[in-house]
Order: sequence, then structure tokens, then C-alpha cells
Amino acid sequence: MRPHPGKLGAYGIGVLLTALLLAAPILYIFSYVFQPAGEVWQHLADTVLQEYVLNSLWLMLGVGAGTLVLGVGTAWLTTLCEFPGRRVFQWALLLPMAVPAYIIAYTYTGLLDFAGPVQTYLREWFDWGFGDYWFPEIRSLPGAIVMLSLVLYPYVYLLARAAFLEQSVCVLEVSRTLGCGPWRGFFTVALPLARPAIIAGLTLALMEALADFGTVQYFGVNTFTTGIFRTWFGLGDSGAAAQLAALLMTFVLVLIVLERWSRRQARYHHTTQRYRELPRYPLRGWTAAGALAACVLPLAFGFLIPGGQLAVWGFATYGETLDAQFFVLVRNSVLLAAGAALIALALALFLAYGKRLHGARSVAAAVRIAGMGYAVPGMVIAVGVMLPFAWIDNTVDAWMRAQFGISTGLLLSGTLVALLFAYTVRFLAVALHTVDAALGKIRPSMDDAARSLGWRPTQVLGRIHLPIMRGSLLTALLLVFVDVLKELPATLVLRPFNFNTLAVRAFELASDEMLAQSATAALAIVLAGLLPVILLSRSINRSRPGFANVA
Repeated sequence: MRPHPGKLGAYGIGVLLTALLLAAPILYIFSYVFQPAGEVWQHLADTVLQEYVLNSLWLMLGVGAGTLVLGVGTAWLTTLCEFPGRRVFQWALLLPMAVPAYIIAYTYTGLLDFAGPVQTYLREWFDWGFGDYWFPEIRSLPGAIVMLSLVLYPYVYLLARAAFLEQSVCVLEVSRTLGCGPWRGFFTVALPLARPAIIAGLTLALMEALADFGTVQYFGVNTFTTGIFRTWFGLGDSGAAAQLAALLMTFVLVLIVLERWSRRQARYHHTTQRYRELPRYPLRGWTAAGALAACVLPLAFGFLIPGGQLAVWGFATYGETLDAQFFVLVRNSVLLAAGAALIALALALFLAYGKRLHGARSVAAAVRIAGMGYAVPGMVIAVGVMLPFAWIDNTVDAWMRAQFGISTGLLLSGTLVALLFAYTVRFLAVALHTVDAALGKIRPSMDDAARSLGWRPTQVLGRIHLPIMRGSLLTALLLVFVDVLKELPATLVLRPFNFNTLAVRAFELASDEMLAQSATAALAIVLAGLLPVILLSRSINRSRPGFANVA
């Protein structure tokens, strides 16, 4: 009863056009690769381009190693080992995901700088003076690597733990009967089986590291994102900024290609349907203490210490920060995030249901392309939105002046329309993957039965699919909401004049060395991120096949 895959119809054509519109900023940036280099680009190539490339590479290598060790190690311990506190760590290790990287950078700078409490107490205790001791410089490339690793390891933890939970008990039991202990079983059985999920989580973490702007800008580390911002606003050359953005996108594409290549034709299927609660390795004594420390350290440094410092600063400064302007920032941030989340969810439903309805390869490919925005840094999308919108504004203005002698000014660029469009391009994939996965769990025979009763596709969606997917839709909405609330680069570039959000205000205050005053806005962003993290944790625990039988 479903439409023939070869016939697109109006819905299929609508899906194709929507996907093309959402991919337009990315395609526009790519077009700059083929344009001749100008004087500014040549100046960048002669002076700072090599530094941008090297720093970005070191950042990727460092964050990759850090997130891999923290994410995979803690996922293995909480899934297949039994030690004190394991049940709490299962969900608590996701908490650093609620903290934006630039906020954790501010808190550790306040704690570890020369005038911070750590160095001050050290000087008092040991009677040291300036220059009498060595202390690691937090505002450096290694400092940025540590900050990003602490907040991005949950990406690897999340997917690695889900992969470990899905592994068949038969495989693990067979490895144990062959004499594999915990370490050998981990390296020879569990790790290879979880490899695709771990690589996917690592790729996400590396993309986020490449996309980061607040941390590297605050630490004075020159990377592609800081270079794009300075080229646009400092040198005033949008073309050179777009060429830098195109170069950054090649880094992202290389990451995607490497991730696909690492899988090649390999398949990682379980050949059994036997699922029951995984037998865990009981840890005692020093091994239990080691596992406890391995889980406590990333949680403490990634969430508890920066969260505690923010709470102290917020309590000390709330009298001067909780004013009418703060509540305007909250209103702006919430309305913007809610609007972007609703638009992204509506488009995700439209695209995912279009793919389910038609099944044509062109529609599936278009939906996949529309979801690529999440792999592109916010700064690049901002450039990709601003340039064509500015061209449209200038063209319309010139035509209206020539025809009617009226100036239309800026209709799109510098407005909330541009900002919402950029958010949608960037975070559509978050909603799309959640909705697509929820639709995939509904048997097609239900669609056929409803259509045989004469229901139209929209009736099937509204009366069958939406009620079943209610939980997934809420999860998608919350995830996009929090991502938009934390987004900094695109907001900095595209926000209308005299319009601020919590993320931008926290960045501005911290950049002016008013770290304590930035805590209230930062705390609001962190608290908003906690609910989606809890939902994610519940979703992971329920991801194991046969959950109902083992819970």
C-alpha cells in the first residue's frame, strides 16, 4: 500500500528540496576551494596557516588519545566489572557532557592561574615567591587538550558502553572457558567487537574538538576556528575566511573517510539470540580501588570540581549578576533554543517519514546529506549562512533601489532568521537520527494495515507513529535544545546587533577576566544540560536486547 519507490510524488520532491536547502551553506563553502587566492589568503599562508594546521592536528591527536583512554576504560569497568559505586558511575560518568568546554576552561583558569587559590595556597604553605617554583601553564595547547578531553570523553563512553551492553553473553562465556581473564577478554574479544561504536564515538569527539572556539580562543591557541573568526572580523575578508573554513571542512571529511575506511567490509554481528544479564568480574582489594579511582577522576575533574567552583562563584556574585538583564538573557536563550529545537524536530520528522514512505535511493541520499551539518563546525556553518544571505540582501536592496528608489536594508543577514537557519543546519542530525531510529522500530506492516483502511500517510503518522514515538521525540527535542543553548561560534557570528544569549555573555565576561561574574550564566547552561544527560543514561541502560528480562 506504500508508494512505489520509483515515484517520488510531491512529498518526495519536497524532501529533496529541503535537503538541498539545508546542505546549501556547506556546498557554498566548498565552492571557495576552487576560487583563486587573494592577498589576505596569501598573507595567512605565509604567516599563520602552518600554525593553524599543526595546532589543529595536535589538538586532534591529544583529544583522541585522552577520550579513547577515559571513555573506553570507564565503559568497560562499569559494564563488565563489579566494584563499589558501579551503579552510580554508570550514569554519573555522562555528567561532564552537560558542561560546555569553554566553561570548564574558565573554571580551571580561575583555579590554576598564578592568582588562583591553588597557587596561592602553595605559595603560603611553602613560603614560595614568584619564580621560585614551576607550575603547568593552563592557558596552553596541552591545557586545551585536557579541558576538551574531560568534557568530550562521554561521547566515546556512551557508544562504547552501549556496544559492550549489546554483546552476547555466549561470546564472553566462550572466551572465559578458553582461559581468557578480564584483561585478555577485553583486548581479544570485547574491544574488537565494540570497535565500530568506539571509532564512531571517537570521530564525534574529534569533530567537536575541531569545532571548538571558546576554549582555544580563551587559551590563546591558534586553530582553524580562531583563524576564521579573526580573518572575518579582524581582517574583514569574508572570502579568505571561507577558504579557511573550506580547509577545515577537508579535515572533517578526512575524519569521516577514515572512519568509513576503518570498517571497510568488516561485519560485527552476533550469531546468537541468547541475551541475559552479563556476568561481571568481581573486583576486590587493590583492583577495586583502582577501578574506583579510574571512574572517580574523570567525574571529579570533568564535573564535580568545575561545577563546585561555578557554584561558589555564583553564590558570591549573584547579587550583581541576577538582575533584569540576566533574565533577558535567559529569555533570549530559551526562546532561541526552543524555536530551533521545534524547527529541527519538525524537519527531522518530515525528512525521516519521507524516507520511510518512499524508500527511493535519491530520497535516502538526500536525507543523509541533510544530516551532515553536525559534522561541520558551527563557525564554518556561520560563514556558509552569512555569505549567501548577505548576497541575497545586497541583490534585493540594489534591485529595489534601481526600481523604486527604496533601500530594503538587511532582510536576512544579522537577523534571528539567519541564526535559526544555522542552528537547524548544525543540529538537525541530532533530531534526525533519534526520529529515524524510533521510526525504524515500528513495523512496516502497521503502515500497510492502516493504509488498507483508507488512511492517508499524514493520518498514519499522526494517529500511529507519533503516539508510539512520543518518548523519542521528547529526547530529540531536549538534545537539540541543550546543544543550541551551548552553541557559541555560530551565535557569536550571526546574532543580531544588541542581542545576547547566556553562552555569549559567559564568554564575554570570561574574556574580560570577570570569571566569577560569568558563573551565573555558565551554571544556567550546565543545569539545563543535566536532564538530557539523565535521559541518555536511561536510554543506554535499556539498549541491551532482552532488557525487560534482565532488569
